[in-house]
Amino acid sequence: QSMSLFSLLTNLSPPKMAGLQLHLSPLLEPLGFLRALEWIFSIFVFATCGGYKGTTTILVSCKGLVNKTVTADFGYPFRLNTVVFSAPDPTRCSGTWTDFHLVGNFSSSAQFFVTFAVLVFLYCIAAIVVYVGYMHLYRNTGKIPLIDLVITVMAAFLWLVSTSAWAKALTDIKISTGPSIVREIAFCKLPGSSCLFASVTSMGTLNVSVAFGLLNMILWGGNAWFVYKETSLHNPSNSTSQGSRIYPPATGI
Repeated sequence: QSMSLFSLLTNLSPPKMAGLQLHLSPLLEPLGFLRALEWIFSIFVFATCGGYKGTTTILVSCKGLVNKTVTADFGYPFRLNTVVFSAPDPTRCSGTWTDFHLVGNFSSSAQFFVTFAVLVFLYCIAAIVVYVGYMHLYRNTGKIPLIDLVITVMAAFLWLVSTSAWAKALTDIKISTGPSIVREIAFCKLPGSSCLFASVTSMGTLNVSVAFGLLNMILWGGNAWFVYKETSLHNPSNSTSQGSRIYPPATGI
């Protein structure tokens, strides 16, 4: 009786759902390997752009003051119109020095670029978890690869848009913090006053962020093909192929 009761309870228990099956092999395939690269390069994007801080410097001369260093500190998210140059001295060159702000607000392009990189970073983590732990569900469920394909194609396009916008903004930032600012300062045009552009912090890391943005666009565009190969669009189900198969007519007995 105990055995029959045990078998009865076993038959009444619900079937087990397919759960976690940890395999690292998908990371060695193009699908998982490229997703891992995308995860790494997205970190480089928001680290190089979001962590930038720079200073532009000019030398100011006026009555009783020669080549006094005047600086303006700027950085992400590059709202340059809120950045003002420091005064040359407590007397502000006998009252002739007036506050001068840098020109331009490039926060929209910079924040779009960095925020998108962060979102991509999070999505890559989720995708890698699915590839490593739930690849059997990924390949046996038609909807998940399709969703992955749509997101991959959209991400490749958005990398193009965000990188192009940020590259244009970076060009304008270089102009707004470069030697041309001397021509815009009213104090430098006064008799007895002069200004000389000294230096600006290197923007090599920002150039690298643009390069990584373009690299991410290429990676996501290329990875779209490997995601497409996992979908039912590329691999139709066996039932569909069998349903459309034409069999020869049966011979008579």
